[in-house]
Amino acid sequence: MQMWNPWHGCHKISAGCKHCYVYREDAAFGTSVPTHEVRKTASFNLPLKRDRNKNWKFPAGFSFALCFTSDFLIEEADGWRGRIWEIIRQRSDCTFFFFTKRIERLCRCLPSDWGDGYGNVAIGCTVENQDRADYRMPIFLSMPIRHRLVVVAPMLEKIDLSRYLNADAIEEVSVGGESGKYARALDFGWVMDMRRQCDAAGVPFCFHQTGSYLIKDGRQYHIPREHQHSQARKAGLNTAGR
Repeated sequence: MQMWNPWHGCHKISAGCKHCYVYREDAAFGTSVPTHEVRKTASFNLPLKRDRNKNWKFPAGFSFALCFTSDFLIEEADGWRGRIWEIIRQRSDCTFFFFTKRIERLCRCLPSDWGDGYGNVAIGCTVENQDRADYRMPIFLSMPIRHRLVVVAPMLEKIDLSRYLNADAIEEVSVGGESGKYARALDFGWVMDMRRQCDAAGVPFCFHQTGSYLIKDGRQYHIPREHQHSQARKAGLNTAGR
């Protein structure tokens, strides 16, 4: 999957944003522009790039992860988003995925020909705690979306999604912990409980990242950044993709 960040920068809106990796990485690299200022990037037209033979640099079947250093629905990008929808339509031979903490803005941000959704676009709704789950999930389920994913990350507490999980509406639930020096710990019991909820509803489950601090059987473990994805996979909980 290729990262595609047509704009960069974001501002924090909920508890999951407290230790945002975008702010952390900008600070580490000493960027001169504040992270909360949203600006276009040199990658704005990335999926349209061609090689020296005029072929697509990213061929048919390629997948793009969209706006992972911002939010696709952020207000400051309202004037640019129309062009991104045009590119997504032009590259209907590729798939695109984004997740958002601003799902309440989706309807005002959709193109006029969206209908019940583009077949090549998957949208993930982020829920980090019960409060945000109960606010965002009803909105998310009411929207015209062809491919829905739920991203429980960073998971900050035990969350009950059972009333919202429906295998006909949600294609996957993906859970992850928080990374970084000041990360809040993820309790493995919360992950197991979410897996049980998904199994009961017939929704595929993915444990994609442990985060920096994982609590299991009453002990807290520090997981180095380079092992957080592999350690999550080793837990053997994933049913997505089977």
